[in-house]
Amino acid sequence: MLTKVFSAALRGVDALEVEIEVNGGPGDPQIIVVGLPDASVRESRDRVITAIGNSGFRWPRSRMTVNLAPANVKKEGPSFDLPIALGMLAVEDGVDIPRLARCMVAGELGLTGEVRAIKGVLPIALEARRRRKKALIVPFANAAEAAVVEGVQVFGVRSLREAYELICDRSSATPVLPMLDDAKARLAEISEVDFSEVKGQNQVKRAIEVAVAGNHNLLLIGPPGSGKSMLSKRIATIMPPMSLEEAIETTKIHSICGLLSEDRNFVFSRPFRSPHHTISDVGLLGGSSNPTPGEVSLAHNGVLFLDELPEFKRSTLEVMRQPLEDAHVVVTRAAGTMKFPADFMLVAAMNPCPCGYFGDPKRECRCSPTQVERYRQRISGPLLDRIDIHVDAPAVAYAELSSDVPAESSAGIRERVEAARAVQTARYAGSRARSNARMSHAALKANCRLDPQSQEMLRLAMADLELSARAYDRILKVSRTIADLAGSETIKAKHLAEAIQYRTLDRNLWR
Repeated sequence: MLTKVFSAALRGVDALEVEIEVNGGPGDPQIIVVGLPDASVRESRDRVITAIGNSGFRWPRSRMTVNLAPANVKKEGPSFDLPIALGMLAVEDGVDIPRLARCMVAGELGLTGEVRAIKGVLPIALEARRRRKKALIVPFANAAEAAVVEGVQVFGVRSLREAYELICDRSSATPVLPMLDDAKARLAEISEVDFSEVKGQNQVKRAIEVAVAGNHNLLLIGPPGSGKSMLSKRIATIMPPMSLEEAIETTKIHSICGLLSEDRNFVFSRPFRSPHHTISDVGLLGGSSNPTPGEVSLAHNGVLFLDELPEFKRSTLEVMRQPLEDAHVVVTRAAGTMKFPADFMLVAAMNPCPCGYFGDPKRECRCSPTQVERYRQRISGPLLDRIDIHVDAPAVAYAELSSDVPAESSAGIRERVEAARAVQTARYAGSRARSNARMSHAALKANCRLDPQSQEMLRLAMADLELSARAYDRILKVSRTIADLAGSETIKAKHLAEAIQYRTLDRNLWR
């Protein structure tokens, strides 16, 4: 007898339907798995046979051949345990189960028959909807994660017996209710940190507001203890709440990387990723033999914070050039080519020299000119060109630290940011761009026109600061954002002047 069960394999950040054919025939009792399985899938034979016995079912007494189609796609992970077991039980009982053709199944089995959580359930649910499946059977711990996808009934099961009774229509289990309303409400949750806790640094706060309003990359340069990390960790609190579509995009990536749990089954707030400077190229960009997302993809729709920027390996920093330009990562390995989304806001922080006190009016720098130059040369010019805003973060004076005057809260800043983003959303309606930082060259010409006075100002700045053509585009995009914050339809000279001063610091330091 032949039975078909449908499951899915993860490929990049998406899932691909896998048809599992289970055939029982004469011969010695054994299980043969074909269809390009990896070691964990081949090991499922022992897990499945033991789980069947410990669940109170009769052990298969015939030769079982399990084919995972399409055969040219590598199958990885333990998520095929449950569908294989259900197919074997249907073959052994000799019954035709029509419901198997209308649903998709995924889950790992324990030796007791327990169904354990797996990663990548949200992409599997999206694939089930695309394939017009009526139901999805997943581990109970993953059911809430999958239930956010409309159009598919999601059933969470805790054991193999519970799953088999469900597909045989002998269970009274009900679908998990969609969490869409709860998700939409929680997307606007308030963070535990707030900009009101940061004393002083008004100039830096203004630069951060401009950067977030246009989704521009930002570099903070200042001595130790000036608040660079504290400010950076609060940037996500002034970003507009994610739309449900953005939240699902982000959750897919975190699901595939196994970062979700039963308690945290959906990403409601914009991600803030802060990898250590010892991270490898693969850890930052993504890769390995079977390519998986890296930190730049985990920060999709959020913030990637690189503290102590010069301490990262230069080769690691250089791999970010492409995602900073294209908002995605393309990783090619022997297993295939994967494309991962990576539309993040880069925020970097660094000291001006190895000791951190170069240019400080109160502390003497202990570094030699050669040490300072070598330290700064760890960051290449092409990478600096891709960072739109560079701002100095000086040490905070005692008067500001001890002041009782409350600083502006994140909510107040976020209101202005959301107003500027609303203007950009209307401006780029129908295009791929969502913000000024991502506008195309055609949009740049249409939306960043300058009057003669501003053109002359920009010409002089380009000559005096020796800026590149890429820096020219960045200045125009930042000035467009400053104009949006001011509610101006045109870019004025004062908007352009502010944008230019955000490009002077790197040239003054790196000359």
